[in-house]
Amino acid sequence: MGVALSITAFPVLARILAELKLLTTDIGRLAMSAAAVNDVAAWILLALAIALSGDGSPLVSLWVLLSAAAFVIFLSFAVRPILEWMVRRTPEGEPVKEVYICATLFIVLAAGFVTDTIGIHALFGAFVIGIIVPKDGPFAGVLIEKMEDLVSSLFLPLYFVSSGLKTNVATISGAKSWGLLVLVITNACAGKIIGTIIVSLLVKVPAREAVALGFLMNTKGLVELIVLNIGKDRKVLNDESFAILVLMALFTTFITTPIVMAVYKPARPVAPYKHRTVERATETDSEFRVLACFHTSRNIPTLINVIESSRGTRRRRLTVYAMHLVELSERSSAISMVQRARQNGMPFWNKLGKASAGGGGEMVEVAFKAYQQLSSVSIRPMTAISHISTIHDDIVSSAVQKRASLIMLPFHKRLQVDGSMESFGHAYHVMNQRVLRQAPCSVGILIDRGLGGAAQVPADDVEYSIAVLFFGGSDDREALAYGSRMAEHPGIALTVIRFVPASTVNTPLVHEGTADDVVIEACKAKTNEGSVKYEEKVIESHAEVVTAIKEMGRGINLFLVGRSSPVPEPLQKHDCHELGPLGSYLASGEFTAPSSALVIQCYDPERDPYSKRYGPEEAGEASVVPAGNDDTDFD
Repeated sequence: MGVALSITAFPVLARILAELKLLTTDIGRLAMSAAAVNDVAAWILLALAIALSGDGSPLVSLWVLLSAAAFVIFLSFAVRPILEWMVRRTPEGEPVKEVYICATLFIVLAAGFVTDTIGIHALFGAFVIGIIVPKDGPFAGVLIEKMEDLVSSLFLPLYFVSSGLKTNVATISGAKSWGLLVLVITNACAGKIIGTIIVSLLVKVPAREAVALGFLMNTKGLVELIVLNIGKDRKVLNDESFAILVLMALFTTFITTPIVMAVYKPARPVAPYKHRTVERATETDSEFRVLACFHTSRNIPTLINVIESSRGTRRRRLTVYAMHLVELSERSSAISMVQRARQNGMPFWNKLGKASAGGGGEMVEVAFKAYQQLSSVSIRPMTAISHISTIHDDIVSSAVQKRASLIMLPFHKRLQVDGSMESFGHAYHVMNQRVLRQAPCSVGILIDRGLGGAAQVPADDVEYSIAVLFFGGSDDREALAYGSRMAEHPGIALTVIRFVPASTVNTPLVHEGTADDVVIEACKAKTNEGSVKYEEKVIESHAEVVTAIKEMGRGINLFLVGRSSPVPEPLQKHDCHELGPLGSYLASGEFTAPSSALVIQCYDPERDPYSKRYGPEEAGEASVVPAGNDDTDFD
């Protein structure tokens, strides 16, 4: 019973932390580390409890313990080298041989048989094999992929059904039984929670975090059921005790989330935040902060090439927060991914630089490190680990916390070999739409058609032609401001094309037109510098717009367009609302040129939830967001 009360369920805890957005906070990392150690200790205590629960003499129990210890040593020194040999024979990027998978599964079954024969339990042998399997390279990941669907979808539900069938709640009857249930729950909660709080306070953990950590460590799960089932099978627990302990496990797990949400609110004030647009950051010559998000390594070359083109002059420093968006799926492999998370924000690369989630980790890490060392841009890694339905909250809160002027998102479709665009999935489409609705700053959606090719282009070799399609409005002015910053790069040739409707050529200027003319005049003043070219086109229909874009498409590497450009009416029939009419056309199959595009939405206080909370005049002065990792540069 002591083992059952002291267990913390690592997988269940990881899910709770993910739902509460606490995985990358200090308390989340502390809870995960403690739960991992607790898991190992629980298995050792379980083996000890099984050995001591036999009906034989103490010498039999001693023999079981010594035999188990000897078998663990044998596995470490005789079986582990075999597993390491199989790992070495499976290089990165090549499929794992089926014979290695079969051999490993045979070793797992054999270890379970031996430990069961010794008198402990078959699960203990399988657990030890899981510990000694080398985690470097693709071997361990492939093993998980081969087994987790069968185990999670078939065996695990059957095990829970079996435990439920053994639980007879009707045995808890009468005041004595219900009083015993309350006593067990009180003992379980008090021992784990109070003990955790006392130790946390001794090591200077704040009181609120100590209480939250105590409830988090009180989470129960699968290992608890395993212990209880073993106790029932060995007649240590009767039906009443078994039912009481199962209900205790359910109760302590159910209360964790609401209590932690009530007790621990990870919020802290952020410094005054006014530079929420590219135009504002450019006008004041202040630091330009970009939150650049990516899903996979395929997004990296174009992302770095865009960053290089945006670095401006040395007096206007560019800081890029490179955020890896990682979906926390329902698969059990997601738990092992979370377990490997590291504090520096790049959690999915081990010491050898191999990627454990998505592949290409070595290339990504080397690319970011090399780029920062060879440029004046500061790259700071971040990671958002969350369910895809809520990951937009991580992006928005991180943008506020880092005081970003621009959020750069990847388009939910990627370029294929045949030139078509394939979707990541509807969930990523919805994610971009939610970020646009809640963004605390300007947002750019990058339509990647291979800017600079499949690799990062060195700074000295950057030679891009960039076009700003200007129709008017705040989004187009923001796109022009970003283009003007890019034009400061010696390898960038910027072309600004202003489309003027024929019906408005001779009409008086309105207020919006006056603002557009101001930025256009500033753009014309830069044409003498040689890197900026300005053109005006008078248009009467959407067909003329399409024709003009197609004519220049082959010679342009990157288009900058506003999301809400006032283009002629027929062009506004599009299927990607988050891109607007121009962006949708540039992402469609009708546009065949190999040109990438960045669709920009200017910050609007009316859309910002933080602005609505504090009032428009206070939105730039104070904001409160969930706390996260501190800024961390690459070494």
